[in-house]
Amino acid sequence: MKKLLIACAAAFAATSASAYPEKTLTIVVPFAAGGPTDKVARDFAEAVRKPLGNPTIVIDNVAGAGGTLGAAKVAKASPDGYTLLLTHVNMATSPALYRNLQYKPLDDFEYLGLVNEVPMTLVSRPTLPANNYGELVSWVNANKGKINLANAGLGSASHLCGMLLQSVLKADMTPVPYKGTAPAMNDLLGGQVDIMCDQTTNTTGQIEGGKIKAFAVTTTKRLSIPSLAKLPTLDEAGLKGFNVTIWHGVYAPKGTPKAVIDKFNAALKVALKDPTFIKNQEALGAVIVTDARTNSADHKKFVSDEINKWSPIIKANGQYAD
Repeated sequence: MKKLLIACAAAFAATSASAYPEKTLTIVVPFAAGGPTDKVARDFAEAVRKPLGNPTIVIDNVAGAGGTLGAAKVAKASPDGYTLLLTHVNMATSPALYRNLQYKPLDDFEYLGLVNEVPMTLVSRPTLPANNYGELVSWVNANKGKINLANAGLGSASHLCGMLLQSVLKADMTPVPYKGTAPAMNDLLGGQVDIMCDQTTNTTGQIEGGKIKAFAVTTTKRLSIPSLAKLPTLDEAGLKGFNVTIWHGVYAPKGTPKAVIDKFNAALKVALKDPTFIKNQEALGAVIVTDARTNSADHKKFVSDEINKWSPIIKANGQYAD
């Protein structure tokens, strides 16, 4: 009898998975509407809809606590594949930033695949007296203890990049946190702060308009974006191994059936080849992931490696989000 029940349950799960999705899908974005991650999620939802059979896909913005509120909501959701999470590098940095995190990134989620990576740029106020990376380093060394380093808030992409930059440069800068990228950029434009390291999605337009100075990109390869193509990488400028991108991945609650995971993963891989999606992401300065990290297992290994990369840096900095 027990074997029969198990067999029936397995058959039911397989049938449900083959019909998936039969109802509305919800993708939780743990940040405010209109932000970089929200834009990625909405573009991705359109791209993945067709290979999934054109279901209704709703974006649910659950902002707060550096993205952990939305992630916690998905971790506790029913593991049926109808509530998913699309988030960025905070999946790897939250364990170190939050000492009382309500979920475990490697234990409480199924990994559905990486979507894109957003490079970052090292920029400054327009009046800063340096015109290339070498001159910037000289200026930094000559002004230790006097430099204001802007970021979009504790745990933000710009905060993380800034921490790593200070660590490798051994530079004495004063972090100036803001409530979001927009006010940080406004003060950089106005000269109230000196330097910022932020995503191309937020800096490219200002660089193209000549409103801020740009010195380098944080990837190990130069970017193909015309306005940024001449910028050196920090790696080639002397910070060997410096590589920071703000990547986005998709997750489901732990226990989601493997057949559902496989079906969504297959749709994700189709979506990443969608010409409109690629065009939209390129316009944001994002690079579509085309390597093995689009696979579930490789995605999880990558996040594990990122946790190991960021945790000592965050702990050495001694700032926590809780």
